[in-house]
Amino acid sequence: MSGREKILFICTANAARSQMAEGYLRAKYGERYEAFSAGTRQSSTSTRAITVMREIGIDISHHRSKTLDALKHESFDIAVTLCDNAQAICPVVPNAKKTIHKGFADPHLTPGTDEELLNGYRKVRDEIAAWIDKEFGGRC
Repeated sequence: MSGREKILFICTANAARSQMAEGYLRAKYGERYEAFSAGTRQSSTSTRAITVMREIGIDISHHRSKTLDALKHESFDIAVTLCDNAQAICPVVPNAKKTIHKGFADPHLTPGTDEELLNGYRKVRDEIAAWIDKEFGGRC
């Protein structure tokens, strides 16, 4: 095995927040962590999430939405619920040594024009990136 800690990011549909977190952790700290994502239900990866991640040089266009059930045979060091709904459905992830919650707003619910909606995705992307840098960047 790689010896890297395995981190699972969870949100409702595995469409935006968890996909962005997985992509960011993998791109920035992939030498130390294996990143995964899943949802409490399956959807598809948000095209807006793909767009805003591409803006910072991270390609998540190959990601696919999956449910927690699809990863039930994997074990994780840490599972992170990224929305209140995911935390309510799975406050403890059985195949994770530790489950933590760090909630972020659903960028899809940003009101306004298409550009304002994209700005909502950018804001959440930047909040997730800052939190990952703080939470995982300083670990050895």
